[in-house]
Amino acid sequence: MRLYEDTVYEFKRDVQANKLADKLATNFKTYYNREAGVREYRSWQQSLNFLKNSLEMADLVDNQIIIEYELPYSSCRIDAILFGKGNNGKDNVIVIELKQWSSENVYDCETEGNIIVNYGTFTKEQAHPSIQVQGYHYDLKDFLELFSDVNNSPDLNSCVYAHNYSKYAEEPVLFLSKFSEATESFPIFAKEDCEELGKFLKDKLSQGNGLEVFNRFTLSPIKPSKRLLDHTNKMINEQQMFNLIDDQIAAYNSIMHKAKKLSKIKDKSVVIVKGGPGTGKSVIALEVMGELLRQGKTVFHATGANAFTNTLRHIVGTRAGKLFKFFNSFTNLEPNSIDVLICDEAHRIRETSNNRYTKKADRREIPQIEELIYISKLSIYFLDENQVVRPNEIGSVALIKETAKKLGIKDENIAEFELKTQFRCSGSDAYLQWIDDTLDISKSDLSSYDHKMEFRIFDDLNEMMGEIRKRNGEKKNSARITAGFCWPWSPPNRDGTLVNDVVVGDFKMPWENKGSFWKWATDNSGMEQVGTVYTAQGFEFDYIGVIFGKDLIYNPKSSSWEAHPENSYDTQVKRNNSELVRHFKNVYRTLLSRAHKGVYIYFMDKDTENHFRNNIFY
Repeated sequence: MRLYEDTVYEFKRDVQANKLADKLATNFKTYYNREAGVREYRSWQQSLNFLKNSLEMADLVDNQIIIEYELPYSSCRIDAILFGKGNNGKDNVIVIELKQWSSENVYDCETEGNIIVNYGTFTKEQAHPSIQVQGYHYDLKDFLELFSDVNNSPDLNSCVYAHNYSKYAEEPVLFLSKFSEATESFPIFAKEDCEELGKFLKDKLSQGNGLEVFNRFTLSPIKPSKRLLDHTNKMINEQQMFNLIDDQIAAYNSIMHKAKKLSKIKDKSVVIVKGGPGTGKSVIALEVMGELLRQGKTVFHATGANAFTNTLRHIVGTRAGKLFKFFNSFTNLEPNSIDVLICDEAHRIRETSNNRYTKKADRREIPQIEELIYISKLSIYFLDENQVVRPNEIGSVALIKETAKKLGIKDENIAEFELKTQFRCSGSDAYLQWIDDTLDISKSDLSSYDHKMEFRIFDDLNEMMGEIRKRNGEKKNSARITAGFCWPWSPPNRDGTLVNDVVVGDFKMPWENKGSFWKWATDNSGMEQVGTVYTAQGFEFDYIGVIFGKDLIYNPKSSSWEAHPENSYDTQVKRNNSELVRHFKNVYRTLLSRAHKGVYIYFMDKDTENHFRNNIFY
């Protein structure tokens, strides 16, 4: 997606005529089906005028420009990209991140690589802008085939223009020497550097040929997105595999900084990272784990999801697999016996670590969250509170913070980050917010359906399954079918065959195998089994099929969602559950957010189907 593209000459004319912000706003509305925010509109008015001044100083003629370029598989946008040939005769692509920050609104941060920015109504810890633009730089290198052409790839240069920020301020935080490694590779230009930026651009672009380079860039094939499970083994046992972006960088930096200090301080620390489906929580968790293991730290990864943990164990191998545990695996450890405990899917933390298999002599009434903090020097929690699907799952930001303070952890040792950039669902944050709005989980300004994400409603379940098989045939284990827990789940027959429990008319399929349910997402056999939320949670696919059962029904007369426990076979959820509607909503939200490219859905209830159809065209 590109909100604006033209020659540099026309760009300057549009800025001078005060037309560009309006053009961007119009294109934004067309593409996203919503109005651009006031803050964003004003940033276009102001920042692009400063960029225009530097382009005039560069005296560029035969060049092309893009404003607001959306990165592949992401909701993140690059402010400006310029194209042309440099003085060295090489084709060049220049990425520019524009910042309106003034000197007095940017503060130093103890965390290596991060700064603190005062936005007026709130302050935020985030990555230094040179590190931020570095993320965009390598994302383009990762996904555009153009930059993999060893013999004919254009040069890619990325920089920051902080046009309101003075490098001669009393304490110019953005120019501190501790950021020199980043700023040398990804330079930052201050408000005094309008002419210097012009010289930089002239050196890289003055020989024109912009349209040819622009066409090479925009027509470049995009490589397939990376699936987490395809790279987990290398992440843990060898090297970093994912390039982090924006909010991910700030959270990663904070975790690594606190881990680095473990040997120097006695105080415990807690880091909380919240974010919706597809914002990269598990990517950060596993990248952190791999890097800290390579540094010699004692690190464990824990979840409350049996299928997810067992799949990770299988992927990383026997030796590393011992480092992947469940939340209830730490009941007998001494305090601070673990350097770093990474709690993924932390919304699934239970009240205690007791379960039906716990012997009476081993039962403890200590809250599970207290155990997790107690045994670790640094504990990290990745969670999405809207993925709580059982009444005994109580993980929340408030619970973690309250418990940390109860155990004597100081406020300065409790860090909280929110991930907002979307990397799943075709990079569409609007799609996820539409799902939340349609299920009445939360209201949002982004409640319109985003057609960038394929969403198909089927009248024939066999036809939907045929489409899932077709997609899975294109790429092994890239598609699966799931359903609400509205049918019994039988054990395998004596001969090992599975019972076709999920029956809808002439459609018949078994649930995932009770004896090896954790293989459902990654083994070929999972293609012919219906997955529940408990096996799907934590995983991602290119395409997901969802059978929306009659356990949750939309009532058009009352304009509300209703739980129908008589249609559910999930006894643990529906028993004495005063929040059954919320939990059923979260089940379908989780299932509907498992895909990168497309969601195929079949509704058992016509009113519920009509509600979704009406919201698509709302």
